[in-house]
Amino acid sequence: MAVVCPPLLSPPKPDLFTSLSLQRDQPMVKRRFVIGDIHGCIRTLEALLRSLSPTQEDELFFLGDYIDRGPESKAVIDLLLHLRYEGYALTCLRGNHEQLLLDACSSSTMFYLWLLNGAESTLRSFGIQHPRQLSEEYLDFFARTSLYAIVDIAVLVHAGLNFHAPDPFADTEAMLWDRSFQVDSSALGGRRLIVGHTPMPLSTIRQSLAWEKVFLDGGCVYGRSSGYGYLCALELNSWELIAQENVESVAVWF
Repeated sequence: MAVVCPPLLSPPKPDLFTSLSLQRDQPMVKRRFVIGDIHGCIRTLEALLRSLSPTQEDELFFLGDYIDRGPESKAVIDLLLHLRYEGYALTCLRGNHEQLLLDACSSSTMFYLWLLNGAESTLRSFGIQHPRQLSEEYLDFFARTSLYAIVDIAVLVHAGLNFHAPDPFADTEAMLWDRSFQVDSSALGGRRLIVGHTPMPLSTIRQSLAWEKVFLDGGCVYGRSSGYGYLCALELNSWELIAQENVESVAVWF
């Protein structure tokens, strides 16, 4: 069952002083969904998409971590590829788990590090023993994931940004791994920062809708434990949160 949380406040207003902004007099007809960490939970992703009922006019932004830990990483990637093939507008960001897979292709050290971070379930789902055995289509999908996305009211990134750097968007490691940072909204043109990566209870995610840093990783893969176990989506125009509880037959526990 999907839980719909009404917005706590009006969505943040666009920054009018940037070329990336949408014009205020332009009608917002399409919906824009930002979706948190999936981690191989295909049934839960399918249930969430049924609740959202996206059309090909809508936009879907995924915050990364499609793979590892959960049982069906391959099925998750197959669904994303199928949605693109069917003409849906997808922006797929890179998570640290996708980066681990890419690094593991060329480094035995990184391969073992990836194994320590849930790779076994991904390898099993693809029926392979090493990521170099992936087909070109899958490797291309992972390689083409984006590190961040900027829309009129928000910056989307998997983990975080290094606001102490001259250019926060040049620190790749922070975008994939950072957890402890304070948002400098002036560096974002007044936009909110929307992140996954750090599992949060649903109650905290709801509260974060009023913060400069919005969390969307509901710890879906961890099952219904201490408020976790939700795959979350945020509709940017209405600032409405939709949370789909985990419906997998198995779950990983903290």
